[in-house]
Amino acid sequence: MLTQSDMSGQGRMIAVFGASGHTGRFMVAQLLSRGFVPIAIGRDSAKMTAAGFQEGDVQIRTASIDDPASLDRSLAGAAAVINCAGPFLDTADAVAGAALRARIHYLDVTAEQPSAHAIFDRFGAAAAEAGVVFIPAMGFYGGFADLLATAVMDNWDSADEIRLGIALDSWRPTQGTRITGQRNTARRLVIEDGKFVPLAQPAPQTFWDFPEPFGRQDVSEVPFSEVPVIARHLRVTRLRSYLNNAPLRDLRDSTIPPPIAVDERGRSAQTFLVDVVVRNGSSTRRAIAQGRDIYAFTAPLVVEAVERILDGRARGSGALAPGEAFDSTDFLRVLAQEHLTFELGVD
Repeated sequence: MLTQSDMSGQGRMIAVFGASGHTGRFMVAQLLSRGFVPIAIGRDSAKMTAAGFQEGDVQIRTASIDDPASLDRSLAGAAAVINCAGPFLDTADAVAGAALRARIHYLDVTAEQPSAHAIFDRFGAAAAEAGVVFIPAMGFYGGFADLLATAVMDNWDSADEIRLGIALDSWRPTQGTRITGQRNTARRLVIEDGKFVPLAQPAPQTFWDFPEPFGRQDVSEVPFSEVPVIARHLRVTRLRSYLNNAPLRDLRDSTIPPPIAVDERGRSAQTFLVDVVVRNGSSTRRAIAQGRDIYAFTAPLVVEAVERILDGRARGSGALAPGEAFDSTDFLRVLAQEHLTFELGVD
């Protein structure tokens, strides 16, 4: 169990489950850069060593979702656990359950709608009772859009419509992304008349006029985990999410290789732009955010959340959406100091 000093920010040991994966390695590096002591957890210690983790800077531990006792041991001494191991339909329940037993905070980076729903439904009340914060989908897909939408909403109590447009110049998917795509066969959900409804099949096609450098792009309606996350705390009548078609073609092409590092941080050359438009009656507000490498960007996004939870800047406990837990505008402006360009205003 965490001591009061741990809960107020003194505990600096943060567990990363799936640490040897592509996103996990970025997460460990980001934790180190911000003065945390990462606990790198995986099934295979050889893979952990091959990932370049050095004992001393990083604690290396092994655990499996099929062995609850091993998960419990791996989280000993941690103040929080970040789950980077997809498919989250397979891992989230086990890792979140171990976090609850340890009475520590839990965050993951799922883009899978059913997984995010499950964390809210299964762990919300118990996490609140334990006084810990559980945040599913704190990554690029999910939490990032929620922070942007919450910042745009500002003082509005509700919105008639939220439209999200994501543009990627390319998508070199990791092995984990491909496995998750094969595993996640659930019908995607959107929000219509304030309720979850299945996405129309085939997925609706349209175009989106993004700011430069993307401009007008053909897009498909592709809702990710931002739908249950936003619906968790924002009152919206209609929510739609779109992704430009070029990266979708990359994702479907099995010959496209995984990301290739092109800088000293290990980031790929991929660029992204997220455009969020919120309408309330005849009034419209908009946020535009641009950055680089959706996998690499997820690490500062999640670690900033961990920092805020541990130093007492999270609002409440239980299973929370990012925009519910944090001051979203301040959160985004901090990220914009190094990892993002961000504009917020009236259309």
